[in-house]
Amino acid sequence: MHRPTLPALLALVLTGCAGIGTYRRTTVDPVAVIHGPSFDELAVSTDYGVVFLGRGTKSGRVEFSVWFADGENREEGVIEPVGGGLFATGAEILLPAVPLAYESPPPGSVVLVRGRREGQPFEVEARIAREPRVSGILLESSRELNALEDAELGSGVFVNVPGQELRLLGLLSGRLELDGRRYVTAVGPEDLWRLVVHRRNSDRPRRWVYREDIL
Repeated sequence: MHRPTLPALLALVLTGCAGIGTYRRTTVDPVAVIHGPSFDELAVSTDYGVVFLGRGTKSGRVEFSVWFADGENREEGVIEPVGGGLFATGAEILLPAVPLAYESPPPGSVVLVRGRREGQPFEVEARIAREPRVSGILLESSRELNALEDAELGSGVFVNVPGQELRLLGLLSGRLELDGRRYVTAVGPEDLWRLVVHRRNSDRPRRWVYREDIL
């Protein structure tokens, strides 16, 4: 029996979401920070919500930080399970956001890993690896990636093509060693598409919100 490919499934999903209008502010950093009850964790603000791994909190209301051009904003939202080990939240205002990348670049392609450490942004270049026994995104191990700590899990992995908009490919999820080779893993398009399905009703009119802290 023929099984539809991931791009075909995504085409069906996006067809069902036709007409969704997205408005994106000029953004320097789509990385967000979820403030859980035990510890903070990294997240990324996308067209379909703020997505994260749920390492620190998986339900209820949560505060999170996003960064506009003029600095940090604290927002509050409700955590929603998306599936595939992903969770999402959102705010009553439009947030800095990036679109999703639906296909992984070929092995050897350079991607950007972006996160925040003690409130300060960082960026690391990495290369896509391929291992038939592993699903999701694999990154070649490097000194810079190996220096990242557990607190940096959830950092965004971005496709950055010159002349095109930054797109989210995945979220750093852990480390892996196979046959003596080390990799860094990321949850990729195989699971991020769930975010599109979960937010398929995002074309509903948004309630106008006036806040003095947002111009």
